[in-house]
Amino acid sequence: MAQQATPDSARAAGLGRVIGTRPSAVSGAVLLLPGGHETSSRKPPPIPASMVRAVGRRLARDGREEGLAVHVVRYRYRGWNGAQAELAADAAWAADEIIRRYGDVSVCLVGVDMGGRAALRAGGHDAVNSVLALAPWLPEDDVAASPEPVKQLAGRRVLVVHGTNDERTDPELSFRLAERAKKANRDVCRFEVHSDGHRLHQHQSEVLALASDFVLGSLFGHAYARPLEDALAAPPPLGLRMPLASGFGASLRH
Repeated sequence: MAQQATPDSARAAGLGRVIGTRPSAVSGAVLLLPGGHETSSRKPPPIPASMVRAVGRRLARDGREEGLAVHVVRYRYRGWNGAQAELAADAAWAADEIIRRYGDVSVCLVGVDMGGRAALRAGGHDAVNSVLALAPWLPEDDVAASPEPVKQLAGRRVLVVHGTNDERTDPELSFRLAERAKKANRDVCRFEVHSDGHRLHQHQSEVLALASDFVLGSLFGHAYARPLEDALAAPPPLGLRMPLASGFGASLRH
C-alpha cells in the first residue's frame, strides 16, 4: 500500500539536484536517505555524510547509461521523532515527487543509519521496487509491544548490509528484522561485513560494488552477481548472514 505523506507546512522536505549528469531520459531513480537522530526538531546538515555521497556517486556513474537519476532526500527534521516517523514520511513524499517529475519509473530507496530505517519503513510505497539499508539504525525489537513492521516489504527486493563491529547500530537487530522480513518476503537478504564498523570504511569498495549490483539489477533487470543471487535464494539464516568477500566487485561489469 502506498504511504502518503504531506510535509509539515512550516518546513518542507525536498530533493537535492541529480548527482552527476542528469539523464536525457530517466528510466529509474534512487532516493538516498541520510542518517538522522532518534529525536530532534533541528534542521538536517546541508551536506550528507561521506558514505551517502560515496554511494550516490557510484550509483550515478554506474547507472548513467541506464537512465538512472540519483537524488538525496532533504528531510524536514533530523529526528525520527517517535510515532511521527518523520524520516519515513519524507521518504514517502520523495517517492511521490519522483513520480511527479519523471513519470511511472521504479524507485530504489537507499538508506544509511537512521535513513536505513526510513528506507525499510517507506518501502511499501507503490513506486518502490527495492530497498537497500546500510548499517541501519533500528529500535529494540520488542515483540510484546510494537515490533518494527515488515509486511510493507512484500514484493520488493531487500538488501541489508551491516558491519559486524558496528558500535553505533546493532547488527543483531538488523539480522532479526531481516529474519522476520524473510518470512513475509523471500526476496530478502543480508550481508555481513566482517571486522568493519558503522561507516563501512574498511571495505568501502566492496560495499559500493554490492550496492551498485543490487540497485542496477533490481531497477533494470540485470542478472545479480553470484553471491547476491545466492544470498537471495538461500534459506535463513544462511542468506541473512552472508559474508561480503574481500575483493567483491573486482571482476564485475562495473
